[in-house]
Amino acid sequence: MSRPITKDELLHLAEKNFSQLMLLVANLSEEELQHEFEIPSLNRNRRDVLMHLHHWHLLFEQWYTVGIQGGKPVMPAEGYTWKTTPQLNIAIHQMYQHTPGISAIELLQSSHQLLLDIIGKHSNEQLFQKKFYKWTGSTSLGSYIISATSSHYDWAIKFLKKRK
Repeated sequence: MSRPITKDELLHLAEKNFSQLMLLVANLSEEELQHEFEIPSLNRNRRDVLMHLHHWHLLFEQWYTVGIQGGKPVMPAEGYTWKTTPQLNIAIHQMYQHTPGISAIELLQSSHQLLLDIIGKHSNEQLFQKKFYKWTGSTSLGSYIISATSSHYDWAIKFLKKRK
């Protein structure tokens, strides 16, 4: 499916890609979720990938909450710019090193549902009209949600399959 342009397409692709991701991790043991990949990277195991996704969900939810209340959210996070996203990802990685793998799945499922709930509150126009919300700048709310859901899940699926 190409990039979503309607609410239904956005929900469908977010759910489809999330389901595919869950198929890769849902029945794994704690040991398998935390087993180090042979190919070195920032995300050294499946848990790291899941917590990366979860934290970006939380970041989006913060932007959304501030923005929908009329404020200007700090993006991507306090102390970081879009150019320093690699350093933010390192901080995210370090933040979750003591999170059990099973908890990572539960946290990701919960934050995924949070984003689905946000999608459900909005019309096609609110999601996909550029500049509909001042806080989204020159883009659309839907574009941010795609980045936090279906596109990010697609990255995670490809990443995990390469390291299988």
